Amino acid sequence: MSTERPFGRALCAMITPFTPAGALDLDAAGELAVRLVAEGCDGLVLNGTTGESPTTSDAEKAALVRAVREAVGPGPSVLAGVGTADTRHTVELARQAEHAGADGLLVVTPYYSRPPQSAVEAHFLKVADATGLPVMVYDIPGRTGTRIEPATMRRLAEHPAIVAVKDCSYDLLASARLIAETPLAYYSGCEELNLPLYAVGGAGYVSTVANVAPRQLRAVLDAFDADDPAEAIRLNALTLPLAELMMASGLPGTVTAKALLGGPPREPLQPADRETVDGLRAVYETLVQAASVV
Repeated sequence: MSTERPFGRALCAMITPFTPAGALDLDAAGELAVRLVAEGCDGLVLNGTTGESPTTSDAEKAALVRAVREAVGPGPSVLAGVGTADTRHTVELARQAEHAGADGLLVVTPYYSRPPQSAVEAHFLKVADATGLPVMVYDIPGRTGTRIEPATMRRLAEHPAIVAVKDCSYDLLASARLIAETPLAYYSGCEELNLPLYAVGGAGYVSTVANVAPRQLRAVLDAFDADDPAEAIRLNALTLPLAELMMASGLPGTVTAKALLGGPPREPLQPADRETVDGLRAVYETLVQAASVV
């Protein structure tokens, strides 16, 4: 069992800002990254699902990592999402991210082809061997169509570069057992499980909602670490309406985050309509007001 937090506790799955014309906006990305770190994020995960990696080019991905690394300096963790359905391409992106200044790699299970567990394992091992960076494997079967089975995860944990998991498996029992039985640092990838996973030994979270409420999400972990579980429960409950609206309303988290922050997504995603934006702002303002009450 490990209590290490290789990338910190509070990580944001950062959006990728675009200009109104649809170009990558590196100035806005740097400004957002600096603000997120100032408001409590230990690290930033770039080029993930929230970062619209399916619709950004390899060159844009590298440019984003370089810009954010320069903006935040050497302190905060900067992870680069490099996962694709193609092992060879994933290895290329991993090496590119290392050269661009990333501290670690987020590698999702190969999707669409639904490889068997032996192929899933071989994929992660090949990527882990490709660079000198630590790897966070991303288990999200609801999107990829393939679970990283617990037995596979135990074998992956034996590789020295595979140090963490972004957990969207929705299997708290299996995750708790793997936390107890392996050195892997487990990060919640589902806001509703941030506190439950942390309470059974998780390392923290990688959160889309942290784009708009970084202080409020971190406060939950701070209260738990201060041996005040009742306060952690109270603060966590305050975040749930926003998390539900952003992540379970039928719209991607990228769209709902940008509805609050401004800026367009890339097609095929479309901006939220006015009614959705107004609803999100109302719930967000309620959270800010409630969280400011001591």
